[in-house]
Amino acid sequence: MRIVAIDQGTTSTRALTVEADGRAEIAASLRHSVQHPLPGRVEQDPAELLANIRQVLAAAGPVDAIGLANQGESCLAWDAVSGEALSPVIVWQDTRTVHVLAELAGEGVADEVAARSGLPLDPYFSASKLAWIIRSLPGAAAALQAGRLRLGTTDAYFLDRLAGTFATDRATASRTGLMNIATGEWDPELCRLFGVPIDCLPEIRSNIAGFGRIGGVPVAAAIVDQQAALYGHGCRQPGDAKITFGTGAFALAIAGDQPPRAALTAGLLPTVAWDLGQGLVYAIDGGVQDVGSAIEWAVRAKLADGMADFADFAAPPAIGRGLVFVPAFSGLGCPHWDRSASPLILGLQPDMTRTDLCQALLEGIALLTGSIVSAIASHAALADEISIDGGVSRSVYFAQFLADCSGLAVRVRDFSERTAFGAAALAALAQGVDLPAPADRGMVYQPQAAAAAPAWRERFADAQRRCLGWRAMP
Repeated sequence: MRIVAIDQGTTSTRALTVEADGRAEIAASLRHSVQHPLPGRVEQDPAELLANIRQVLAAAGPVDAIGLANQGESCLAWDAVSGEALSPVIVWQDTRTVHVLAELAGEGVADEVAARSGLPLDPYFSASKLAWIIRSLPGAAAALQAGRLRLGTTDAYFLDRLAGTFATDRATASRTGLMNIATGEWDPELCRLFGVPIDCLPEIRSNIAGFGRIGGVPVAAAIVDQQAALYGHGCRQPGDAKITFGTGAFALAIAGDQPPRAALTAGLLPTVAWDLGQGLVYAIDGGVQDVGSAIEWAVRAKLADGMADFADFAAPPAIGRGLVFVPAFSGLGCPHWDRSASPLILGLQPDMTRTDLCQALLEGIALLTGSIVSAIASHAALADEISIDGGVSRSVYFAQFLADCSGLAVRVRDFSERTAFGAAALAALAQGVDLPAPADRGMVYQPQAAAAAPAWRERFADAQRRCLGWRAMP
């Protein structure tokens, strides 16, 4: 058996081919553009994403099954008959609906939304974006009146256009804010509160229920990217956890067969890990909004020439020298959920250079991530080590600093395509094949700065408090 997994992410579309013995290789990878037409708005071209998927699928060659991993909360509208996109893809980082959600919160519905969906009122999730599309784009409103409107996350659009199947999976649906976290189905009351017509949403299926065929090849599995990575890391038991570093950083830990609702009180997210046809498996989720995007900012700002400038640093920790960088370019997600937070640099001295700023930026990402790991640990008994992959995980300095500030052993995986591999493994499972994981022990970093870490965390927490609500100031 030969499987191709499509990892349709925020910055690229990748195809990973996996053989029955677990051998895997990237068949193709294409970057795509991201537009910022106005402050707070983050968009992509649906046609470009669709074309890239077709191209990487073609590059993969003959396969027996397809697995699809999608970028999560990003969503759009399209015409059910023509297939024409009626909106751009509104990316998960987009904050255009923050004021609408503030009005909803003022109406006292936040607790109701949290009780039903498990999610806070935040523009990160799809519900308010989909409602904005209907309210703001004449083409979508007209399609609704004509009974031709389809709404969904990007996976539903791709599956509809490529496989003729208007469907999504329970893990992805749990990220919209419209699915009932307990039942795994669209919630009529949530749809009413947000103003999203339930009849325009895709069917929700098990992750391995099958999603049609592309060129005669079955799309055997579909799943949101971070849950795909969780599966791809081999996490199966409560307490198993991973962190994937890409555009953002996303920590997930398996919670069990009941929604971990108490996690929401700590700013964490109860979410569906997967549905394999034997009941829902839940996870606790926490994310950092800006990781790869913060590194890209540093490159554009001429603070760095590329990722190589973040590999290691000779100087002692910047935060120990008084330099703190909170990289809140898209606001702060877990546990603050404050999109008005702004990036903040404190303690800059005349003798400091761009290298010091890069070091502080990397430490800021690690400290934000470490605070999420600590919050998850207060709600789930985590395993002794946490598995990480992607982007900045390849920086020796970053991996060691994350171990130091989190107090946990950190295993950096040699095989980094965990998201795509998770989608491939689920596609194989749907075909009755247990795909072996790549032989990969990785490098383990043990905490080495236990005495200094509490002072670092407190200094960073103070800086975080200072950047909260900044954009809302007159």
